[in-house]
Amino acid sequence: MTLLQAIIMGVIQGLAEFLPISSSGHLAIFKNVFHVELDTGMMFDVLLHVGTLIAVFICFWSDIRKMIVEGFKILGDCFANIGILFSNPFRKERKKYHRIVSGSYRKFVILVLVSTIPTGILGYLGKDLVEAAGENMLIIGVCLLITAFLLFICDRAVPGRKTPKNISYPNAFGIGIAQGIATLPGISRSGMTITAGVLSGFDRKFAVKYSFIMSIPAICGAVVLDVKDMVSSDIPSQEWMYYLIGMLIAAVIGFLCIKFVLVLTRNRKFKYFGFYCILMGLLSILYYYNII
Repeated sequence: MTLLQAIIMGVIQGLAEFLPISSSGHLAIFKNVFHVELDTGMMFDVLLHVGTLIAVFICFWSDIRKMIVEGFKILGDCFANIGILFSNPFRKERKKYHRIVSGSYRKFVILVLVSTIPTGILGYLGKDLVEAAGENMLIIGVCLLITAFLLFICDRAVPGRKTPKNISYPNAFGIGIAQGIATLPGISRSGMTITAGVLSGFDRKFAVKYSFIMSIPAICGAVVLDVKDMVSSDIPSQEWMYYLIGMLIAAVIGFLCIKFVLVLTRNRKFKYFGFYCILMGLLSILYYYNII
């Protein structure tokens, strides 16, 4: 891989991860059309996702910081409740258990964890399928057309008002399934999860926030799965530098796109990206059949 290819792929990742047009689909198209060979499999893709993860942390740090604090408090209360469970039989007066979900941010943490379960299962079971699909322009094209359909639905959906306290755990589980399916190249993760959130009755602004924050454990999980490959890969130091440059570019571009998507969702402008996905999907299918 050349430095120019790393830069272009960083730009593609930063733009397409948060704009609802599928970063994995566009990266796969770029690799197929320009014959980019990566000996490290999906490792560079994972590092690019780390770049956009950095953008999520910067944009939503206030929420993420509160969620981290409440997450540790949840763990503390769980251990305290275990202690109470075993100590109550020996007490004259039974001690009350700590309430685990006692605020909006605690509920937010639990919802993200619930969403992560189906995403993790589907991502682990479908890893080989996703890699194979990334080499097939027909599958990428069809998935882009599916993304376009989802974006049109999102724009037409009735506005919801749900925030964490009103969201059910089945809602969160369903959005986790949507995120798991969106590992297929061509299906936009942000488009899929935001649409699923809006159809579940989420407030549109919160649907965007939830979509981006719920990506954190999924990306961290992908990094953990690829750590072994990163350590064992015999990659020249110069190429590692290209990887890091691509990752940083993805972070910068991703930060700008998050701000843009927040405005787009409120104003129901996803349909324009739907038309773009139709165009790219059709071009991918034509390329597969050697028509172009």
